[in-house]
Amino acid sequence: MKVLNHLVLLSLLLSSSLLANDNNSSLDDYISKIKKDQFNYDYEKNEAESSKLRDSWIAPLNLQYSYSKSNPYVDEQTAQNAAIKMDQPIFQSGGIYYGIKYANASKKYSDYSVDVAKRKMIKDAISFLMQIKQSDFRIKRQKLQIKNSEISLEQKKEQYLNGQLDSGFLDNAVIERNVVIQNLYDIETSKERLISSFSTLSDLDYKNVSIPYLELLNKDEFLKHNIILKMADSKIEQDDYNKNVTIAKYLPVVSLTAGYNWNKSDSPWTFGANEKDYYDYGFRATIPININTFRDIESAKIDFLKSGLVKEDNRIQLDALFNQVMQNLENLDKKKLLSTENKEIYSKLLADTKNLYRAGYKTEYDVNLLDNSVKISELDSKIYEIDKQLELLTLYEMYVNN
Repeated sequence: MKVLNHLVLLSLLLSSSLLANDNNSSLDDYISKIKKDQFNYDYEKNEAESSKLRDSWIAPLNLQYSYSKSNPYVDEQTAQNAAIKMDQPIFQSGGIYYGIKYANASKKYSDYSVDVAKRKMIKDAISFLMQIKQSDFRIKRQKLQIKNSEISLEQKKEQYLNGQLDSGFLDNAVIERNVVIQNLYDIETSKERLISSFSTLSDLDYKNVSIPYLELLNKDEFLKHNIILKMADSKIEQDDYNKNVTIAKYLPVVSLTAGYNWNKSDSPWTFGANEKDYYDYGFRATIPININTFRDIESAKIDFLKSGLVKEDNRIQLDALFNQVMQNLENLDKKKLLSTENKEIYSKLLADTKNLYRAGYKTEYDVNLLDNSVKISELDSKIYEIDKQLELLTLYEMYVNN
């Protein structure tokens, strides 16, 4: 507990940063190039969609041309028509301004959505890598357990042959040995699954790449730089502008209209070609009257109000998640402390047993058994340390301090 308190105090004093390997490489490096390219295309699409939405208030310039030929009176006649027409809104009661703001807010929200998906993939890749490294420790630990079970089996064989134990104890020793060997096979199988999962997300070689070291976060930093809350903020902003756009949709609109027309006809009845061109321009004002106006506006307002509640709900959930992770870390610290105490106990017993072995009071089995137990306790500490990093990874999935 004292160790954890010191760590918490240290995290409050130091900036909550992420050390990814010794060379501070970006966490993006843990996912493959093809995955990063896919996310880059998502960002580019967001940019394109935002630009399209931002400029949607600009009306298209319509170009028209037609050509026809007919002979209703035996003689053939032709007609050509061309026109350029524009019907451009220049005032939408604030709709143009809020439409542009809504487009920018929509891009921000879409980018955060891609960020969340990308961070989830990065978290999965690092989690697989951490668990692979942890599996290596578990395999070493299990092999030591197997050695101890084999030592126990040999001891019981000798005791059985000397008439000190019945066959039931010997059977139990054989079963215990088989169980720990089967557990080793299960760990190795699980490791292969993790390697396969990691290879689908990353181009890195799991054998050579080191896992990142994640520092302890404090709650204020976690919430301040939380990508989920930032995305919720962008959603509030988006819905706020959408509410204003919806209101403006039912207010007066003033448009500039203009056009250029050209006609040419060739008929025997007109003794040659008849050609003319002319232009027109003006203004047009419209006020839409729709039975669903107030319902549409009310719906947009509800979306805006709901987005605020969603953010508050996210904050509550993230606060609970942080507290749970801190509790898990505290329990893992207790387990790690217990493994350290076990190591000290086994180390003391090992030293005493070696002296007794040299004096002829203990066997080599006793020395090897305790030596393996010391190593198992050391591996337990390493396993718990990775468990702590996996807990912190849950927080770092949502923590982006740019």
